[in-house]
Amino acid sequence: MTDLMMNRRLLLSGSMAGIGLAFAGQAGAQARGPRPKLVVVVARGAMDGLSVTVPYGDPNYAALRGGLAVEGALEMRDGFGLHPSLPGLKTMYDAGQLRFAPAAAIPVRVRSHFDAQDVLENGGEGLREQNDGWLNRALAAAGGGGLKGLSVGAQTPLILRGAAETSSWAPGGQVKGEDRIAALLQDLYVDDPLLQGNLARGLETEAMAMAAGDGSTLRRNDVNGLGQAVARLMTGDNGADVIALSVDGWDTHARQNGQLQTRLTGLDQVIGGLHDGLGEQWANTVVVVATEFGRTARANGTQGTDHGTGSSLLVAGGALKPGGLIGDWPTLADNRLFEGRDLAPTIDVRAVFKGVLRDHLGVDRAALDSRVFPGSAAEAPTLDGLV
Repeated sequence: MTDLMMNRRLLLSGSMAGIGLAFAGQAGAQARGPRPKLVVVVARGAMDGLSVTVPYGDPNYAALRGGLAVEGALEMRDGFGLHPSLPGLKTMYDAGQLRFAPAAAIPVRVRSHFDAQDVLENGGEGLREQNDGWLNRALAAAGGGGLKGLSVGAQTPLILRGAAETSSWAPGGQVKGEDRIAALLQDLYVDDPLLQGNLARGLETEAMAMAAGDGSTLRRNDVNGLGQAVARLMTGDNGADVIALSVDGWDTHARQNGQLQTRLTGLDQVIGGLHDGLGEQWANTVVVVATEFGRTARANGTQGTDHGTGSSLLVAGGALKPGGLIGDWPTLADNRLFEGRDLAPTIDVRAVFKGVLRDHLGVDRAALDSRVFPGSAAEAPTLDGLV
């Protein structure tokens, strides 16, 4: 299996991982019908969109990319292909369950990871304009407390921080009742019915998430298994509905081809794990993969790429209706490159996010323009008729 290069704190967190899943055992109303499921994957480090959704039909692509030009792309329509390390996503594309924006970007032009990730997650017009995340605000706008949010990782990312209550799970191995910390907490909470119950439910949830379908324990480097573990936490009446998942390792300044093969194999496997683990729930699910910015159109001197602008944004899932490109293709002609070096963006990422939130979670346009993405009324939602 491939190591997806997630944050080490995510994969190697301590033995009490999963205790934050307070919602997992809460008594709640029985679901009246299938609830929509949304997974937002943030590819941290600036994913090279020109190698993910490969524009092999562009006459400038091969010469511009040189040794970074992807060979054997998995053919799609409109002169694009998927990187050969994405066979699972290709299967979804063939089934009408994958669409992509080939030239998307945040609303400001910055090339700092820290600044760009802040804008991507806060959902505002610029740097540090919001102290909370757009996905958290969407939770509040969509369900009035009816939808449950979950972050996967040791820390809740900005995108899911805010007033709406969420939970977290950090994969770190199954928590056993005889573990010293667990035992100490059980002793500490013995006279507190609320905390004792929450701890017990957290331990039960961790065991459920980390147990593979064949009864074995999830291996730390099993990326497909990680996707299935997250899926298990999304099923049932009390399962999570909105998930934030970060994957690191996309800052490919050197030897990009080999690194991307590893990263994309992992991304393909984790989404495949979600698909397999959700089962019938996949029909109600949308997965969005976004990154803070793209990379330079030309290779640098170490067969890598530097910080750029436009990149690919992927939308997958059983709830997705078949369709073509999202946004326009600016081409790779020299006079069309942004600042003479980057893929020029043709669509704001917020327009895609808005389309997903409106058509899938039912957030109305007024809330999207004013509450979820403040000051964004000029950015109309895309993906009409998503579901």
